[in-house]
Amino acid sequence: MDDERTLIVGLGNPAAEYAGTRHNLGADAVHLLAEELGLRMTRHRAGGVAADGHLGPGGPPVTLFVPSGYMNTSGAPVQQALRFYKVPLERMVVVYDDIDLDPWVVRLKRGGGPGGHNGVRDIINRCGGRDFLRVRIGVGRPPGRQNAATYVLARIPAAQREEALATVRRAADATRDLVAEGLEPAQNTHHAPHSA
Repeated sequence: MDDERTLIVGLGNPAAEYAGTRHNLGADAVHLLAEELGLRMTRHRAGGVAADGHLGPGGPPVTLFVPSGYMNTSGAPVQQALRFYKVPLERMVVVYDDIDLDPWVVRLKRGGGPGGHNGVRDIINRCGGRDFLRVRIGVGRPPGRQNAATYVLARIPAAQREEALATVRRAADATRDLVAEGLEPAQNTHHAPHSA
């Protein structure tokens, strides 16, 4: 789209404890994008792991960033990363799980509230605004009376893991298109119903 850097943030909890959970799908998508771009995520002084590169040959510059702490305190490292790279809030993309979307749906938007997502809430509070781009990965609502936190922090059942991985791939692709092409063209591509 242009030569200005975009900060792409994947939200999750420490993988040692929470790998394979719904709440880590945003971080999973950003790690997968790094792998696809041939970038190596390394520890960053902002409080996470990061990789700098381009979205393909001649593509726009990006920094991929995954905070290394817990979801609820994502705001401070994201704020530090924005400052370190001198990226304005409107050039940040945050990738995260969303219980308000049907399972395995990917949706793109700019702005809005946290929607009950504590990581997004902390980013809004610490970074002073909500006008950033979002890649939302639907995980659906918990069944019955199960607590939402218990649901998103539970391991994804084996029967759903293949579809979860396919959704993470779609989220990584959507993130790439969002940065390279802009919001509306990426929405036109990725908001079409996907085949199961």
